[in-house]
Amino acid sequence: MADKATPITIDPDPLAPYAICPGWRVGDLIFLSGQAAISPDGAIVGEGDFDAQLAQTFANIENVLAAAGSDLSKVVKVTIYLKDMANFPKIVEARRRYFTPPFPADTIVEVSSLALPELLVEIDVIATA
Repeated sequence: MADKATPITIDPDPLAPYAICPGWRVGDLIFLSGQAAISPDGAIVGEGDFDAQLAQTFANIENVLAAAGSDLSKVVKVTIYLKDMANFPKIVEARRRYFTPPFPADTIVEVSSLALPELLVEIDVIATA
């Protein structure tokens, strides 16, 4: 029998204007859409400030995971999109701050742009319930 796919909902949902679901739960797996420095009311947080954007991005990840009945300790895969790979050391620090061993599998790539020009980082995760 196939696992039922259930959308994850949050209120307010800053991704709704972009026709994006915050994530999906399929069986015991949770797939988040890319999270970025967008406040619950839809405003960009920390324009030009990588640290502020990274903190908001992780706050958003935690919020969506909580709505799905999960948390950062259950993240098994992380994909990180950076506009500037010079911020890689800050990503390593953040992984140590937000995750514990054994650390999630990870992919990190530098991109020329993200969905909104002010965004410096976007992260999507896969977690267990």
